[in-house]
Amino acid sequence: MSITMESKPITKCLFPAAGYGTRFLPATKAVPKEMLPILTKPLLQYGVEEAISAGINTMAIVTGRGKRSIEDHFDNAFELESQLKGTTKEHYLNEIKSVIEKCTFTYVRQSQMLGLGHAILTGEPLIGNESFAVILADDLCTNGEQNIILQMKEAYEKYQCSIIAIEEVPNEFTNQYGIISGDLIEDSDNLYRVTNMVEKPESINAPSNLGIIGRYILTPDIFEIIRNLSPGKSGEIQITDALLAQAKEGKVIALKFKGKRFDCGNINGFLEATNYFAKLHGII
Repeated sequence: MSITMESKPITKCLFPAAGYGTRFLPATKAVPKEMLPILTKPLLQYGVEEAISAGINTMAIVTGRGKRSIEDHFDNAFELESQLKGTTKEHYLNEIKSVIEKCTFTYVRQSQMLGLGHAILTGEPLIGNESFAVILADDLCTNGEQNIILQMKEAYEKYQCSIIAIEEVPNEFTNQYGIISGDLIEDSDNLYRVTNMVEKPESINAPSNLGIIGRYILTPDIFEIIRNLSPGKSGEIQITDALLAQAKEGKVIALKFKGKRFDCGNINGFLEATNYFAKLHGII
């Protein structure tokens, strides 16, 4: 069932970026994990460029203590630009300058690390009463033709509800994902109307092997739902619980996206992404 009501286009993307990055210590003791580079570009910049390519022009970033370098990265560096002007190295700054010129950056600090749901709720003042995208920068995604957020925007424009990106995951890894079950939408081979979701179940209790990755489009009612949630596993407020409340009303669509994802929240995925992009650019 699609809904034909008019809606505002998605123009804002929220980036939760307040986490500690403990799996990359000691590197992340002073450097945010979102600023760890794949080749010469930080993870967060890949996410911002994905959002820009999907027609989004406002980046709302939820930061925390020790994350000041994120703001500095997406700002002009007049002294550095002055030093490089007229030299053979001036072009190295062109890529990030282009990103800065194409969008607006806003920031808010998350005072406590209480889960992804809490991080998204913290970003409410930056979003307001409109639907928005969410990108988790440590899920690095690539697609040669149409990026994942753009695929999700098309689904949102048709169904006017929250959209989550999913992929098949090995059964032994279901305890690392939010897992969904749902009904394949008629005339589609990659869209499901979600009927249930469970946060990080053991394989024996998992309703499927379809795992949620770090790409969402959320409708603004999600904020009130999160506000009324009780903490779940590990005392955290899970976005999965908020989405489940929407799913019970038939208001969540899962998209099995076309593209490739690297889980750069762990060292193996980070190395895999580095090798992939090095080969893509002819470095190795």
